[in-house]
Amino acid sequence: MDHPSGRMLELLSLLATGVPRTGADLTARLGVSPRTLRRDVERLRQLGYRVESARGTGGCYRLPAGQGLPPLLLSQEEAVATAVGLRHSAAAYGADGPGAADAALRKLEAALPARLRRPVEALTAASTVPSAPSQGGDLGVVEQLATAARLHSRVRFHYTSREGAAGPRRAEPHRLLLQEHRWYVLAWDEDRADWRSFRVDRIGGLRVPGTTFAPRPLPREYTQPFAPREPEGAVLFLAPVETVAERLTARAGVLEPAGADRCRYVTGADDWDWLAGALAAVGLPYRIEGPPELVHATRRLAARAAAAS
Repeated sequence: MDHPSGRMLELLSLLATGVPRTGADLTARLGVSPRTLRRDVERLRQLGYRVESARGTGGCYRLPAGQGLPPLLLSQEEAVATAVGLRHSAAAYGADGPGAADAALRKLEAALPARLRRPVEALTAASTVPSAPSQGGDLGVVEQLATAARLHSRVRFHYTSREGAAGPRRAEPHRLLLQEHRWYVLAWDEDRADWRSFRVDRIGGLRVPGTTFAPRPLPREYTQPFAPREPEGAVLFLAPVETVAERLTARAGVLEPAGADRCRYVTGADDWDWLAGALAAVGLPYRIEGPPELVHATRRLAARAAAAS
């Protein structure tokens, strides 16, 4: 790489991985002499990047973490993939106005050369991102919960349940889950002496008092990626699982065979009326096994359909 600016960006990209690179490896990758490599490393240091080096036969260079975000060198595929991720993130958190994801996407699009900007613009113009819930959760709260979980720090907050009941909670956060554009935190509820999953957008007044806890062993049902532990709908379809799978649009659940000609679908739901409609839209006979909320929602749907006809 002959152009000094391009060569330095390539060098920075190689060092930013955090993996120590030998001088021989870097000179071979960049196609330069050891002297030129040393000069380029010194230029990076003058720009504020703290490049560490070790001398000797096995000498190497590395850029330690905490240097800030260096310029990024993205291929066309990487640029498109980044834009896709940012679009979905913006959809999840853009309901209350522009946020970090929107700003990052705008900066990415402005920084891309024309040959990379065109496919990203085409993707933006030709694609539709599913609408997100009204709130995905404050990313500042998500960050605090993630830090508390990692440091095993107890948390205190006010929580509003599905039914609208609000009150203080004391919990030991274990891990976070992003599902259907919503963040959940799996935690040990100290007052109820049981595991609970809390929707982050229903958490208010989060505090981390500074006391720590010894992590508890997870119950068996949480050893796999967990689903929010809220009331679950269970439905028995009187049809083979392959047939139901082709027609079922509600995907945030588990569909399993329950015999040769029937299958069971189990899922949580933030909107029982929506789930009742999705089940009816399958167009196959089924029986609701619970909970009462889904039974009532299905009866309301049936009543509306009868009135309309």
